[in-house]
Amino acid sequence: MIYRSTDTKKLVTEIIATLVNIKSIMYENILEPAGIHKDYFYELTKQKNEYGKRLNKREMASKIINEIENHIDYERKMHSIIKIAAKWDQSQFHLARNEYEARATVQKAKEVLKVLEVLHKKSAVKNEQASQKGKEYRNIQNESDLIKQLHLLLLMYDSISVNHKNPQLRGTMLEDIVNRLFNAYDLNENLTVVQAFRRNDNGEQIDGAFKFEGWHYIVEMKWTNRVSGIRELDSLYGKISRSGKQTMGVFISINGWSSHVVDLLKQNTDKSIFLMNGYDLRVALSREVDLIKMFHQKLSKLNLESEPFFGAESMTD
Repeated sequence: MIYRSTDTKKLVTEIIATLVNIKSIMYENILEPAGIHKDYFYELTKQKNEYGKRLNKREMASKIINEIENHIDYERKMHSIIKIAAKWDQSQFHLARNEYEARATVQKAKEVLKVLEVLHKKSAVKNEQASQKGKEYRNIQNESDLIKQLHLLLLMYDSISVNHKNPQLRGTMLEDIVNRLFNAYDLNENLTVVQAFRRNDNGEQIDGAFKFEGWHYIVEMKWTNRVSGIRELDSLYGKISRSGKQTMGVFISINGWSSHVVDLLKQNTDKSIFLMNGYDLRVALSREVDLIKMFHQKLSKLNLESEPFFGAESMTD
């Protein structure tokens, strides 16, 4: 790298040695703004060379470069010293012992700074391209992982539909599938999952919960032989009302709900629940409709048209 080249080190040495004659003023104008520690500088002022004399500025520069070369901020400090010299003001040349040498050093610093700025821009472009490629690769990998997880969950869902008649076991497995579905999208950073939990001194069971676009959602799941009634919805409304104001509900009933449920939900002034049935869930698992797209469309229907249920069959047309 250019900062470790002999020519760059020579330039920095010349900057330290020629721009300012008095060491303490040199420190204040060059080394201190570049981040060289004051204690280290004063330690150098006390050191002697092989001839028993105090170090001159050129010798100090060599030691400073050797000292910082293995530091993580080496390039930043070297760049700072060069930039300080390149920006040297006309009114500052009187500080030098030899103004002509100082002017030549400043001119060289300006030329090198231009080269460095071009290199920095090219490096920034390369880093951005590498970052973008890394992001694209991660997106492809996340998409691949999501497809695999959804396929596995779909197989589990279809297997339960055919083979498991025990309502309690079926409900437990439904919770597992839905929470794993949400987890798959959590890994893609589309929503944030909160696993099933109990609250209010264990008196209230929350089947599942997640955060989506700034709102919290409590999820209620039912997989019974009969359709769900308004009583189950009232239970979910109660949980929402006992939560914060920025909380909504998702009611998932695999076998749907009685005919009066949707009308009663429409009559409720608090439009805070949208419905999903078994077909919605299967479509989300098969990804005929992406889950996030499904949520957006269901929420749009609820908020704009007061429709608590907008089925997936209308999204796939």
